[in-house]
Amino acid sequence: MNIEEAREACISIKGATESFPFGEDTLVFKVMDKMFAYMGLESRDGEHWLNLKCDPEYAIELREHHTGIRPGYHSNKKYWNTVVIEEVKDDLIRKLVQHSADEVIKKLPKVKQAEYNALKNEP
Repeated sequence: MNIEEAREACISIKGATESFPFGEDTLVFKVMDKMFAYMGLESRDGEHWLNLKCDPEYAIELREHHTGIRPGYHSNKKYWNTVVIEEVKDDLIRKLVQHSADEVIKKLPKVKQAEYNALKNEP
């Protein structure tokens, strides 16, 4: 996967928006106005990083099994992972993007969850 494919995976989440609230070199993805992913547009030591929200226990498991998944860079390391997109398989990245959005949605008030689920079920 390359950086554009990672962007496409994030923006493919139903209702996802993208913006640059932290400056022109950090792309942020939100669902229901809550951040679920962000990535730097410049490589760091030849790597592109995608930061994703994650269930804390699953985050630890992922870090133990994948060298390309690390504690979240500039994030709460309990809830965020940094995924090196060149080192992690495409299908796992897509799965983790969806997991991240799901983690954000499940923390919303029930009314907002219902609103999102209605949006998600639209054609």
